Amino acid sequence: MKLGSNDISAVKIGSTDVSKVYIGSTEVWSSFTGLLDTYTGAAAAYSLRLLRTEYTGDAIKVRRSSDNTEQDIGFVNNELDTSSLASFCSGTNGFVTTWYDQSGNGYDATQTTASEQPQIYDSVSGVITDNEKAAINFNSNFLQSSSLFQCNYISFVSSDSPYKLSQRFDPTEQQYNWGLSQIGSDKSIVIYNPSFSYYTSLDVYTNSQSLNTIQSEDVELFKNGSSILDTSQNIVLGASPNTEKLNIGAYGQNGSYLFFDGKFQEVIIYDTDQSSNRTGIETNINDFYSIY
Repeated sequence: MKLGSNDISAVKIGSTDVSKVYIGSTEVWSSFTGLLDTYTGAAAAYSLRLLRTEYTGDAIKVRRSSDNTEQDIGFVNNELDTSSLASFCSGTNGFVTTWYDQSGNGYDATQTTASEQPQIYDSVSGVITDNEKAAINFNSNFLQSSSLFQCNYISFVSSDSPYKLSQRFDPTEQQYNWGLSQIGSDKSIVIYNPSFSYYTSLDVYTNSQSLNTIQSEDVELFKNGSSILDTSQNIVLGASPNTEKLNIGAYGQNGSYLFFDGKFQEVIIYDTDQSSNRTGIETNINDFYSIY
């Protein structure tokens, strides 16, 4: 809300903060507290909504296929500025070249190869969405960030979700990336553990939008707020040691990848145990996306 040319960040009645302002029954302003304002210390955070009050950057950088021009797309009312996206990509396809990290750590996820960039805008149908919110469509392509050391907690919103959980380690491959991939006819989350050989498989996913959490303190997997696997094993999520890259949409390295085909809307990563905050983090995400 603006008063003249000034943005209003707080409204008070006397000394009491007001969280919302209405004209009649229409909400015209509300105070903003992002997920990362409440649950601080994220290692990396990618989303098509604003996650942190102090984050002043954009959501994504988009390349339009008509002339390969790129443009940053920011936020309006704390969500992706889909009007600017539609104006920029009108009549052509739009692909994400950078998904900006909102954590403040600078781990932007990028893809410089045009054929491997996920899509955000369709020349015919417009902004790609899932459950009426903007979404990035990964179809045998991926975005790659710099190394994130050890990651102990991941929450992500995706659709056409992987329905098989696999945990295994092949010491000859020396890969420690977490990723979402499609192996033959199976879609899988694959997590590598550098300290032991362990493999399990569980069919748990359906091809619909879902909120998924993996935490590595006695590895437990949650789907839509409910525990669906608890292995009582500790593993490493992400790259450890920090020589590999974090991939969104694939797992592997050095040009050898397996891909996840589906949509992402948000990926939140912590390198510390967040088990005590899991319910709050998931509630915040679900309140926005209305998944379950």
